[in-house]
Formats: sequence, structure tokens, C-alpha cells
Amino acid sequence: MKALLRPKQPHLLASIAFFSLLLLPFESPAQNPRGTLLGTVEDAGGGRIASAKIVVQAVESTIEREATSDERGEFRIDDLVPGTYRVVASAKGFAEASSDVKVIISFVQEITVTLKPQGLQQTVNVQGQASSITTQAIDLSSAVHQTAITRQDLDTIPLAARSFANIAYLAPGTEPVEPSDPTKARITAVSTGGSSGLNNDLSVDGADNTDDWIGGFLQNFSPESIQEFAVRTAQEDADTGRTTAASVVITTKHGTNQWHGDEAFYERAADLNARFPIENPAPNPKQPFSRQNYVGTLGGPIVKDKLWFFSSFEYVHEDASIAYSPASQTQFNALSQLASQGLINVNGTAVNSIPVPSNVPIPFRDYLGLVRFDWNQSARSQWFFRAATDSYITRDALVQQATLPSTGATTHNNYENIALGNQFTFNPNWVGSFLVAYSGLHLTQARNSDLGFALAFPFSSTSATTSGFETFGDNQFVTAITAFPVIRNQEKYQLRYDVSNVSGSHAPRFGVNFIHEPVLSGALTANAETLVAFALNPSDYAADPQQFSTDLTACSATPSPNVTPGTSCTVTPAGDGSFSQNVQRLGFYAEDSWRVTRKLTVNYGLRYDTTFGLFMASGHDQSVNPALPGNGIVTGSPHDYRKAFAPRVGVAYGLGSSGKTVLRGGFGMYYDDLAQNGWVEAFNAVNNFNIANASGPPSLIDPNYHTPYAIHATAGVEHAFNANWILSGDFTLETGMHGYRRYDYASGISVFRSDNRSSYKALALHLQGNVAKRLSLVANYTLSSAKTWGCVLGELFDYVNGVCNTSNPFGPGDYGPSGEDVTHRGVVAGTFHAPGGFELTTLIQAESARPFVITTADNSARISVNGVPTSLDEFRGTPYIQADLRVSRPFRFHENWNVSPFVEFFNLFNRNNPGANYVTNVAALPVPTAQIASGNVTDICTNAACTTTTPVTRLSQLAVPAGGLGDFFGPGTTVGIPFAAQVGVRFTF
Repeated sequence: MKALLRPKQPHLLASIAFFSLLLLPFESPAQNPRGTLLGTVEDAGGGRIASAKIVVQAVESTIEREATSDERGEFRIDDLVPGTYRVVASAKGFAEASSDVKVIISFVQEITVTLKPQGLQQTVNVQGQASSITTQAIDLSSAVHQTAITRQDLDTIPLAARSFANIAYLAPGTEPVEPSDPTKARITAVSTGGSSGLNNDLSVDGADNTDDWIGGFLQNFSPESIQEFAVRTAQEDADTGRTTAASVVITTKHGTNQWHGDEAFYERAADLNARFPIENPAPNPKQPFSRQNYVGTLGGPIVKDKLWFFSSFEYVHEDASIAYSPASQTQFNALSQLASQGLINVNGTAVNSIPVPSNVPIPFRDYLGLVRFDWNQSARSQWFFRAATDSYITRDALVQQATLPSTGATTHNNYENIALGNQFTFNPNWVGSFLVAYSGLHLTQARNSDLGFALAFPFSSTSATTSGFETFGDNQFVTAITAFPVIRNQEKYQLRYDVSNVSGSHAPRFGVNFIHEPVLSGALTANAETLVAFALNPSDYAADPQQFSTDLTACSATPSPNVTPGTSCTVTPAGDGSFSQNVQRLGFYAEDSWRVTRKLTVNYGLRYDTTFGLFMASGHDQSVNPALPGNGIVTGSPHDYRKAFAPRVGVAYGLGSSGKTVLRGGFGMYYDDLAQNGWVEAFNAVNNFNIANASGPPSLIDPNYHTPYAIHATAGVEHAFNANWILSGDFTLETGMHGYRRYDYASGISVFRSDNRSSYKALALHLQGNVAKRLSLVANYTLSSAKTWGCVLGELFDYVNGVCNTSNPFGPGDYGPSGEDVTHRGVVAGTFHAPGGFELTTLIQAESARPFVITTADNSARISVNGVPTSLDEFRGTPYIQADLRVSRPFRFHENWNVSPFVEFFNLFNRNNPGANYVTNVAALPVPTAQIASGNVTDICTNAACTTTTPVTRLSQLAVPAGGLGDFFGPGTTVGIPFAAQVGVRFTF
């Protein structure tokens, strides 16, 4: 017999629910970035040993925690910083046992300690392999659905955009989405629950990192600075708030007693990329592209066993471009021809020449830095200080495959995030965690042109012009979804305190989170603008220049009666587009993990959140809005919601005595005020009091405001066939209530209400395994359905969906799939250790087609086909399949030095992946002009002049691929890239 301490369940969650009230200004609370060690002490015969002493010490540190096993031989240690710990167990009459145990972020790591009689004293050290998503064991104590992404995963999985969010797709129930917003073009997002991911909560080292304007992630962090993170897709603890979907909790690297570091270089170039046929078809010259990433980290002891240091830096030097397709170039050249004839003159501004380049360079420069200090003040008190920054600049941002360079902008973003934390052990049973944090954002966008007007043609009204509808001229930063600011400022200060306790079979936890956000401000473009939207394309006008001059009179005081039907003019006077808020959010929570029996664990909790100043702008509420008196629709002002009580409960039950099967289920409510951008017009109106002067839209917020919430109900089973293979199945039902919607009335007033409803259902299967130390893999399959109410946009919680008919807001056809509804999705990832020391790591994704909608020419409603109105998101795009591969060959020098050259292949089989990027406006479809004007399509053109047509007999005939998304949202994810290769080398010591 040997003394043995064996890892048993390094998986899921740290503590779970009992009472909850937490905070965050615009999504703050952030989950616990620490882990839990849960163990049982027994003798060689399986008998429980009470009063055994357990000492847990961090490897490479003097940080130490103690516990004593209870009458059932069980012990629990909460709030452990993720990492490797030396666990030493001793009891009277028994030999000491020790082992190194890996504690994972946000998870409960279960171990069993077997002690031998003292006469056979021997200490056995057991060091497990490096933790990874493919090596997480079964968890018998939690109902939370979550996946931990570790350092090993970040180092080995190929990342096309080198964003940690890319690898989150390994978690069951997640989907890729485009980055959330052009003001954060490289901040990637993760879709959960059928949403676009803007309603997810994110914390880094316990500090809030959510964007309170657009939603989703705020600051980007280099993958080199991240130790590990957990993606929790359902049944969060009560310490998680301000999310109606999922949460992501991250912890950064820290120094140790050994100096260590990484240096790496990544290279991508046009020669390593395949041609992108969506936007750069032959015989055009190949689209230029070049990107280099320079990475470095360094960490070690300042004072051994006392004070440690870690730093990281990454520089991205990218020269991307937008290549114009032959179709776009044809239209641009026709427009240039009209300009050369002196026909473009708007508001007295004449444009006599328009250059038409074959491509537009999009240079991007990014600097990401982080520094962290950890101080072991005493055996009871540990501190950390971490500061991170991200500064980037993008030129010609917002230019699309169907728009000219004049519509672009120079975007400059500066982020900073600082966190100071302390953990104090009052005694072995009581631990307190204190955190203060600051984060800031300053964004500016400078337009490439300032003509005072813009021209929009039908061929540009596609999803290729997500940034707006302008073909040439000033980009007005307006989409069918929202208005994007040209200036953004955000400052927030966070104070958080959590207390955890272990008392017998209970592990209660309490906390408070307060966020003060004195600056949440910015500005929309407010220049005097004239937008001329033409019914015909430039090539049509080149054949009839007189008609172009006639249609241009749509913006004159006396328009010609011969203006082409569908041509319109919108004149926006100069105004003040600024907005400003000062918001505070306060939350409290309490939760408990009750180990009822060895097999049964009940997690329960309650949380409460409230907000102060949500509906105040520049110190004023809606009562001063000039559109309020006598509007005939709403009266009064909205107020902060004070009833956001959110109960959480989860149950985990182990079947049999083997500890290989667990049943789990749970219920929870999740409140989130969501982001502010959808209501910017109403806030802007309150800020400036100038609606009466026609310098702003008459927008109001319904006074019957209710904070949106989602109800999560989950059930699942997990079984470990053996130490190498685990299979799980989980069902999730999410019901969304009080989502945001916009009502546009005939009077010209827009009213924003919180009355939308949605649903998400999913069955997620997860398999992980390891084969003969050669192959480790994880495979996920998700069958899901996400539906909501909307007019031309269907999003769950993320955006403000519109209403087609204000007198019947829940009308036929207005309920349908969300834009992120994916019926089938599968993911396979793994590493194969090949002969010769080569390592092959792959990430394969496949999903069914996502939906899209085709709107009328003015984007106000959905089209009809053969007289039958289409329903929300009735059209479907193309199934998405992409396989990525990384091949590396590490070389070891001395004991701790390692050099690893590698090559990464993205979209290995060069599949064309347009996703849902299809024409979404009838004006850009090849259909007769009269049908574009009516919004009812019956025929489709069979030649360029549309002199011959064929009847539409199926909706798929109207699925016309649009141009590539370009750089609007940064590197595409749902619109896949063509084959690309990246080479590099990494040096580690």
C-alpha cells in the first residue's frame, strides 16, 4: 500500500448560490476569478478520517492556506488563485501524504487523500500533466455549465486574429460572431444563447471589463498575458450579475520564484494567403496584405518568496486592404465619369473628379501592454497590482467593398485598466477579498472627407456597407442597427468586497460590488449633411446623364417632377450630437454551496442589483425633452428599476458509488440593463434640448421601464467512462423578457420600450478524451433554436429591435429567428503528438446557415415575394465550415529553454464562407425597378439591363452574395477568411 493523494475532479465552479446582490455600471460584477479545492480524507479501507490537517501552499511561493477535515472527512478551501499547489495532508496515527494539484479558474477541484498507517510512512509526489480543456475531469458538485481555457490551450490552438475570444468557441454553447462595433474593430465577441454576445459579462482578475456603451468586451488583452479563463454559458453563481446570457472570467499571468518569459514572432503575408473570391475575384490583382506580431513576456522574483513581477507586450503591425470587385469598379468608374462631366454639385459643393483605386490600404497598428506585481505581505495577507493598456489606430476604417475611400475614417482608441486586490485570511474558515479597479476609454474617429453631403446608390445598400448607405462622400456613421459615435469617453471606478466561509457542510459566500461611472460620454456626428439616395446605379445614369441631373434635384427647393421613383433626399441640419451620463450601479449577493451528502450538493443564492442615474443625461431627465409635451403617445419619465431580485439554485447528484456519473440541473434569473447605444437619440435629445429646432430626432423612452431579464433552466448528465473519456449532455432553456424595442410613429416620434420577448433552447453534447498519450481532443455538438420579435432585425437582448406596425407590435411574421440562430453547430479540437517530436493541433468548426432578412429600399420593412410578406429572418445564408491547423516542433535546450518554430493554416481547405453576408436590401437585388419601389418582388432579372426576367418561385433565388465585410468590424469570423498561413517562432525560458 502507498500513501496517495489523487486528483479526482478538476472541473466546474467554485461556490454556488445562496443570496445575491452585486453590482456593475453597465455590467460589472464579474465572477470569482479564483478556484476551489474540495477534498475527502480517508484510510486505505475507504473509511473517513476526521480532524486531518490539510496544508495548501502555492508552488514557487510561500502563500499558504490551511483546513481541517470535518466529521465526514471532508474539507474545502475557497478563493485559491489558479495555479499549482503543493497539498500536504496529515493525521494522528497516519503517515503524511503530499501531491501537486492544479487549481483551475472558477472551478471546483475535487481530490481524495488516502493516508497509510504511520509505520509505513512514505510521501508520494504526484504531478499531473499540464491542464487543458481536453483534460478536465468530471465535476460532482456543481450545476454550472462552464469550460476552462488554460495556458496550454492558448499556446497551442491556432488563433486567426490572436484574440483569446477565438478560443472560447471551444466551450459548448458558444458561436463565433463579428467583433461587436466599429469603434472597437479588433475586440472580438463570443455569441451565447442566440445573442451577438453584447450581453455577456467579462471580468479580468475580478475587475470589470464590459463596455457600457455598445455592450460586450471593452479592452483587449494579449493572449500572452492571460493565464486562463472560464466561459460560463448557463446557471451562473449569484456572484455573477449584469448578464442575460453568459460570462467570461479571466485571470492574468503572475511572476514566480523562477525568472521566466516568452518571445515570439508571427508573420502573415499576401503570398501566404489565398485569393478572397467574395471581394477580390480574378483577374484582378491579388489583394495586398501583411501582418507581423511581436510578442514578449518577462516574469520573476523581485524578492524571493515575497514579491514577484510579470510583464507582457505585444505589437501588431498590419497592412490590410479592401480590394474592389469588378462589379464595384464598374459602378465607381461610372460615377467618376459623371463627376468628370461636372454633374455632381450638392449644396454648392462641386466634385469634378473621383479617383477609383483598385484597392484601399487599411493600415492597423496596435500596442498591448501589461504589468503585474504580487506581494506576499504575510501568511494571511496577499496583494496584487495589475495595469494594462491597449492603444491602436486604424486608417481608412469603415471603407467597404462597395464604398469609396471618402467614406472612411481614422479611428484611434486608447484603453487602460488598473486593478488592486487583497486577499486576507481571518482564520482557516474565513477569507475576505478586496478589489478596487479603474478602467478608461478614449476614442476618436476623424472622417476622410467633409463635403457636407453623401451619395448613396443601390449597389452599396448591401451588407457590404454595414457602416451606412453612402457610396461616396461623408460617412454619417448610421446603420439600420444604431448610430455609432465619433467620440467616446468612458471612465469607471469599481469597489468590490467578497467574504467566503467554510462551516461544516456549508460554504456560504457574500459580496458587494459598487461601480461609479462619472464619465460615459461622447458625440454622434452632428455636421450639416445632405444624403441623396438614388434609385438607380451609376452605370444607369452614365447611359442617361440627364436623368442623373434630374434625380439630383430631389435635394433642391423645387424638385423636378421627373425624379426617378425611389430617389430621396435627407437633409440634416448642424446640431450638437454630444451625450453624457453619470451612472452608478450597486449590487449585493449571498450564496451557499451545501454538501447535503457525499453524493448531493445544493447550490443556492440570491442577488440584487440596482442602478442610479440610468435615465439622466447631463444632469436632466426626460421631463425637459421638448418632444414630451403633447406628443400623444407617452407621458412622464422612466425611472431606475428597483425590483431586480434574482434567485439562483442548482443541484448536482452523483449516481452510484463510483463517482463517474453526475446529474445536474438548475434555475436562475439574470437582470441586465444592457448597453446604452440603442437609446442614444433619446439621451442626446435630453442633453441638448434642441429637438424643437429640428437639430435632433424626436425620441422618447417609455416611462414604464422594466430592466430586461432572462430565466435560465438547465438539466444535464455527465459520465466518465474511464480516466481518459468523458461525455456530457446538457439542455438549456432561456426565456427573455422586457427586451428593448423601437416604435417609429407616423408623427415622426420614436419611442423606446422594454417589452420584447425571446427564447433560446439548446441541447449541447460534449466529449473529451485522451488516447495513449498521443491524442487529446474535445468535440462539441449543439442543437439550438433562438427566436425573438423584430421588424428588420432579430437580436436577443443585444440591440434595439424595431416594430413594423406600432398598432400591432406582435404581428404575424414579426416573430422569428435571431440573427445568430444556428440550428446545428459542431466543433472538434485536439492535439496529436506525432513521431519525431512534431505536434499537430487543430480547430474545426462547422455550423448550419444563419438567417438574414431582405428589407424594402428605405430599410423600414421586410419585402414581399409574390404578394406574400416575408417573415423575420426567413432567408438563410450558407453553412460555415472551417478547419485550422497548427504544426510545431519544439526543441529543448538546457532544462527550461525551449524554441518552437511553427506554421499555422487557417481555412485549410480554402472553403468559400460567405456565411449570412448576402444582399439585405431589395434595391441591391437584380429585380425590376418597379418592384424595388413597391417592395414586392415577383421576378428576377436574367441580364444586366433587366430586359429579360424569370419568375421567382423560391426564396433562394433572392440570396445574392454581398461583398466582403472588409475592416468595418475587423477580421471577419462568421464571414470566413480564405486559406491563410502564418509562420512564426516562440522562445520560452
